[in-house]
Amino acid sequence: MFRKNFIITSKREGDIIDITPEVTKIVTQSTVKDGLVHLFVHHSTAALTTIEYEPGVLKDLKRALSVLAPDGIEYAHNARWGDGNGRSHVKAALVGPDLMVPVENGKISCGTWQQIVLLELDVNAGRERTITCTVMGERK
Repeated sequence: MFRKNFIITSKREGDIIDITPEVTKIVTQSTVKDGLVHLFVHHSTAALTTIEYEPGVLKDLKRALSVLAPDGIEYAHNARWGDGNGRSHVKAALVGPDLMVPVENGKISCGTWQQIVLLELDVNAGRERTITCTVMGERK
């Protein structure tokens, strides 16, 4: 098993950051030939997923999340903590904090149009996000 943390810095709520190059680099460093890479973001207002990193679908994802957890409604979290990011927590919980991707022949096995992304969901963005990348499997 090989584990490494890396940090991604967001600028604003709604950032969708392609982390595929960093994950690819870590998988290469791991020397795992065949197995799995598990990613986990250590924050409750960020999430990980895969998507085609194309402006239209990125806009569609942002819109879909805003429908599921819209601005302008009351969130119990906001009433309790006063930080205004109740919707951010809901969006992150819906998408999830982790992702598992196969490793085949020493490379991540994403589809042709599939990239691994971090979703910055916090209204109080401009944050450093720590991601743990764990690579498991048969070594080269």
